[in-house]
Amino acid sequence: MNEETVRDVVVVGSGPAGWTAAIYTARAGFNPLVVAGSLDAGGALMTTTEVENFPGFPEGVMGPDLMEKMQVQAEKFGAEVLFEDAVSLDLAGEIKVVTTEDGVYRAKAVILALGSEYKKLGIEGEQQFSGKGVSYCATCDGFFFKGQEIAVVGGGDSAVTEALFLARFGSTVHVIHRRDQLRASKIMADRLLAEPNVKVHWNSKVVDLKGEGSLQVALLEDTQTGEQSELPVSGLFVAIGHEPRSSFLGGQVDLDENGYILTDEPSTSTNVPGVFACGDVVDHIYRQAVTAAGTGCRAALDAQSYIESLAS
Repeated sequence: MNEETVRDVVVVGSGPAGWTAAIYTARAGFNPLVVAGSLDAGGALMTTTEVENFPGFPEGVMGPDLMEKMQVQAEKFGAEVLFEDAVSLDLAGEIKVVTTEDGVYRAKAVILALGSEYKKLGIEGEQQFSGKGVSYCATCDGFFFKGQEIAVVGGGDSAVTEALFLARFGSTVHVIHRRDQLRASKIMADRLLAEPNVKVHWNSKVVDLKGEGSLQVALLEDTQTGEQSELPVSGLFVAIGHEPRSSFLGGQVDLDENGYILTDEPSTSTNVPGVFACGDVVDHIYRQAVTAAGTGCRAALDAQSYIESLAS
């Protein structure tokens, strides 16, 4: 197809939501174009090691392998994949326009599977030990640190939830928080402080990570005195929040106060006709591969109904 062709649907983004949307729309005969991204194609699972909680893989599957299987399945049914970034979108008209670094693509419907990204600490060693001790998802990776010293960075409900989950695996869970009290709700904070194998490091921040091959030490700094100390840990879970990848939409679709795309639940329709959203750019609660895939299915079915209604 040339750039003037009006396609049925373009999926912007990949990951479990985007690939699932592509599989369903391809099987419906819509020959979707997937603008999968360049460096981050496949989403957060590309930086996850073994995934043991995705149905159908009792022995577990590596995150990148799972994403590759989904991509192959989408292409098998007729999806076209571009490993490029969408640099701008024009969603207002009846025909939507998706512009990448190398082309302009038009479609009757657009499915936004933009995902979200974990907020990073921005310290030495964080990238080096990602997948080698540093994780951003306790439910994904907690099991691999059974009986080990684990640290959680953060003080909100997300961090407390992660720490409580990890408490069933780690010998000790060290919660590192830069203030002298948790930001989490009282009931969650009380539950955390009652856990016998949880230790909270108040007024502390992680300033460096060290290890040979994998994480071994987190260097802590007291936020009041500046004094530094070493904390031996083999796992560090960063739980300081998420950022949905919605900023480049330029206000074309409605967002909540935190930047997540608002949909007309239970559908995946946005406020713009013909534009649907799925995955972690919508979901700020569950953020699991299987729930993202489920919303990708819903978005595809919603887009199919929309496209078919245009012909009636």
